[in-house]
Amino acid sequence: MNIHILLNSRIDKLSMSGGERIIMELVRRWGRKENIYLYTSNIEIAVWEKYGVKNIRKVKIMNVKNKQNILLAYVCRPILMTLSLRKLRFKKGDILYSASDFWPNSIPAFIIKLRNPKIKWIAGFYLFAPRPWQKDSPYKGQRWFIGLLYWLTQLPIYEIVKRYADMVFVTSEPDVEKFVTKKRSRDKIVVIRGGVDIKPSEKYLNSGSVIPIKKRKYDACFVGRFHPQKGVLELVDIWKLVCEKKPEAKLAMIGVGSLENEVKREIKKLNLAKNIELLGFKDGQEKYEVFKQSKIILHPATYDSGGMAACEAMAWRLPGVSFDLEALKTYYPKGMLKTPCCDLKKFAENITRLLDDDRLYEKTSREAIEWARAWDWNEKAKRVLNTLRSLAGQ
Repeated sequence: MNIHILLNSRIDKLSMSGGERIIMELVRRWGRKENIYLYTSNIEIAVWEKYGVKNIRKVKIMNVKNKQNILLAYVCRPILMTLSLRKLRFKKGDILYSASDFWPNSIPAFIIKLRNPKIKWIAGFYLFAPRPWQKDSPYKGQRWFIGLLYWLTQLPIYEIVKRYADMVFVTSEPDVEKFVTKKRSRDKIVVIRGGVDIKPSEKYLNSGSVIPIKKRKYDACFVGRFHPQKGVLELVDIWKLVCEKKPEAKLAMIGVGSLENEVKREIKKLNLAKNIELLGFKDGQEKYEVFKQSKIILHPATYDSGGMAACEAMAWRLPGVSFDLEALKTYYPKGMLKTPCCDLKKFAENITRLLDDDRLYEKTSREAIEWARAWDWNEKAKRVLNTLRSLAGQ
């Protein structure tokens, strides 16, 4: 089976979206069995090689500078990608996968589908942009205009995907109905969620050298992009409330993103330099070391369709705290204490409850690891590949 992947929206070498992580981990497990072609930029190729994804053909279609202007990426890359792929020949049953709804991935896929109607187009559509007037929109104040642009640019892509895609990958159950049409039944909308490599955590938890909870360095940790949707500014305010009851409480924040400087200013403003450590981007063993030294995983997203980063930590037996978002009801039905949206005081209280109540901590941590084990990447990759074969008629 030939699988063609369009992934060309990355603007730096550090941050990674959930959609990109999903396709990278799936391809890592498919590469030896299928013919996989990745159409992308030099930056993306460098990242995939860094993560050891092999046995695929990487086709560089653009040379991109690190931290390139996002407007240039959004407007120019779809044109350049379409032109670069105009002579590409496809066979009946070939799979074409656009890794996200972003223009550089979805518009070229749409044009290729129009030119080659016999191929099967799978569209990754992992998050609906919030309407600018929504109360829970993370794009407020100075970020309102960015949110407006995001919403406006996604509108035509949603209509295109809904009408022309043969299959849609979404990340949570509430999004399924939005893509059901007379021509596309529910079985052609696949809830991917995400996945977890459980081998490292299982090995550690069975090693007999697990760091006792009371002796761990961090009371809690956060993993994710420093982005308005992820609630990172709210998290600093939440941690201030935690420190009012626990002055020595320490939080580790793993990640980078557009709000990094704002987070640093908020930490300084609230005098939390001794209580919050910004660790930058970490992955693999470096990230696992933080999990080993943490008691709780925090998922303070104020607008999200899911998010797999928290489940990575749950695989290390860390219970979580999140807001009670609609998508998280099915994404994280257990292993997390849910907080009314978006009550920062209640969120802080749930953190202190877990830290103070040993029985609650043990119960929630046990649920967390049970749920994480169901996210094993190897099993997920097999199921998704079988779905693709069925779509391709194999």
